[in-house]
Amino acid sequence: WLIHWPPPDARTSIASWRELLAIRDAGLARAVGVSNYDTAQLDELIEATGDAPAVNQVRWGPALHDPARLTEHRTRDVVLEGYSPLKTTNLSDPVLIEIAEAHQATPGQVVLRWHIDHGIVAIPKSATPSRIRENFDIFGFSLTPDELRRVDALSE
Repeated sequence: WLIHWPPPDARTSIASWRELLAIRDAGLARAVGVSNYDTAQLDELIEATGDAPAVNQVRWGPALHDPARLTEHRTRDVVLEGYSPLKTTNLSDPVLIEIAEAHQATPGQVVLRWHIDHGIVAIPKSATPSRIRENFDIFGFSLTPDELRRVDALSE
């Protein structure tokens, strides 16, 4: 279960977080997390309860890559889950096209593999069966360190 958006004030956010922790502790959910929280808001929850969210679901893709934010999540043991990874990316970018051709993949597959290679959970949305299959077909290749750096640089 997730708190989808941070409530307007810290008091309400902490109270909502305590309710989700109670649900988890009662065995009604295996894990609880948040969505769209910044680092300061994560810290408020952790400081108030001693429990970090299992996940923070945020808008993420190569153009939004922020190594500092990723590190902040990792030091707090919060999984960063990127939503809209393809919607936030220019899939016609020459860097993505070149890397895709090198791996006999699509630019979208490169973006999803980039997430995996960075240890980021990616949740692309599609209702098209062929696109869903394509999105899953990213485990036959990995990006090289140079390719990762090149995709990272799309955020500059």
